[in-house]
Amino acid sequence: MKRRNIKALTLLGHSTTRYPDSPDKAKLEAFPNAYAKRNYVVRFDCPEFTSRCPITDQPDFGDITIEYIPDRLCLESKALKLYLYSFRNHNTFHEEVVNRIVDDIVKAIKPRHIKVTGKFNPRGGISICAEAQWPG
Repeated sequence: MKRRNIKALTLLGHSTTRYPDSPDKAKLEAFPNAYAKRNYVVRFDCPEFTSRCPITDQPDFGDITIEYIPDRLCLESKALKLYLYSFRNHNTFHEEVVNRIVDDIVKAIKPRHIKVTGKFNPRGGISICAEAQWPG
């Protein structure tokens, strides 16, 4: 297999990790898609997602699933992990979470298609599942 240009990846291979404290400060990185002529699905399952309620400031826990068909670029998983971690102290509604993730990934890699599903743990006896897609 030929060596791909991965010089743009800045978060891999460091002995220390800097955790961003908000999605605005997080950096989604990408690498060239070696199979850009083919449609295939990449799926990330993030079962330990955490954000904070914008009203009560209580933690919200959920499972985020990201499914996308890459075009020229693929998401680098460590950068994605740090990006999702950045929501830990971010106050936001569940519906905003999935839409924000879609928007940020589309901006970073311009996939052919993306779907983000958030299954959030119950609060007050009600669980919420929110899903956003692009293109809509």
